[in-house]
Amino acid sequence: MESLPKIDHKATCEVETTLKIIGGRWKVLIMRELMTGFKRFGELHRSLTGITQKMLTQQLREMEEDGIVYRKVYPQIPPKVEYSLTPLGESLRPILYLMHDWAVENLSLIDHHRINDK
Repeated sequence: MESLPKIDHKATCEVETTLKIIGGRWKVLIMRELMTGFKRFGELHRSLTGITQKMLTQQLREMEEDGIVYRKVYPQIPPKVEYSLTPLGESLRPILYLMHDWAVENLSLIDHHRINDK
């Protein structure tokens, strides 16, 4: 196994910044759903089991403020709103793939530790 480079304090500041943008229970899952293209609020809500409308609204607003999500409002009645990833949000795609790959590679070890810790 490769040894990891030593992370200095300055580098952890950037990691913290990234975690503030994509951290929490829902943001990565919202991004996963938006990686396939535009989604309406109801579509997102149905695809994210357990999230409340209030939490989804809050998370989408934060992601929009951070420049990760684009909100397009169509001038019609009833109002139609769609969400998508911005280019900045799309730039996080490789990070999400790496997180996925890490989980796939280590799932059996994680399960082993969880079982043995009980």
